[in-house]
Amino acid sequence: MRLVPAPAGSGIVFRRTDLDGFEIPATGRNVAKVSYATSLMRGSVLISTTEHLLSALIGFGVDNVIVEVDNLEIPILDGSALPYVEAFQSVGLKQQRRRREYLRILKEVEVREGGKFIGVYPGTGYGIDYTIDFPQPIGSARFQGDLESGDYARLIAPARTFGFKEDEPKLRDMGLIRGASEECVIILTAEGVQNGPLRFADEFVRHKVLDLIGDLALAGRRIQGRVVAERAGHAMHTALVQRLMRDRSAWELAHVYDQVPQSAEPAPAEVGAGDLSETLAAHA
Repeated sequence: MRLVPAPAGSGIVFRRTDLDGFEIPATGRNVAKVSYATSLMRGSVLISTTEHLLSALIGFGVDNVIVEVDNLEIPILDGSALPYVEAFQSVGLKQQRRRREYLRILKEVEVREGGKFIGVYPGTGYGIDYTIDFPQPIGSARFQGDLESGDYARLIAPARTFGFKEDEPKLRDMGLIRGASEECVIILTAEGVQNGPLRFADEFVRHKVLDLIGDLALAGRRIQGRVVAERAGHAMHTALVQRLMRDRSAWELAHVYDQVPQSAEPAPAEVGAGDLSETLAAHA
């Protein structure tokens, strides 16, 4: 896989180099299936496990990039978004001649399923309030933060994916987690974390926030508003995106600084990725 620069206004586009460069834009209309990961499909061409890379791109402020990949699955790397962020930092980003547009939330949009819930509301910045409640040894945890703080690389990107050891046979029978190992996933047993130590005491809920940011990237632009989630997951994250896209009265395209005083800094320009092929190859 490699990431290459894209023109302003392109957005995030996956390109299957093994299929004559077939392209799949990272948008909600191309969501194919969601269970343990988020997959995109256009026509009969699939891209799976997209959420960690999408999270890194949105979290680090990349608006336009082409993701070239020669297979149907995005590499899991260490199970977090940190290798991607480190690659971005090593090559740098390029400001482009087009003002960045945000998806400004104008009214609440919610998705509920039993005791699970996710909603998005008007607000400044990109506020996130996420609560999880898993069986032990995870339990309940809550994370609150704002993506506009610039702390994504430090507070969210290092959080790794996790799974229960007892679920491994079932998942492998489904053709999932074929590349899973102790190097790329936190493995949980009834006794606790099998392959610690954790990077954060609350690493599990931070990883759910990482997933949320990646899934909501499928709205096509970074959100300006406040997201609240309780026991949600990929399916509910992407359901919220699709409900947002259907309700055109719920949002508008705007520059995030439109409502601040005239003396403030101008709205930021879009940012494109540099050529990350060499750096990411070293992590693969």
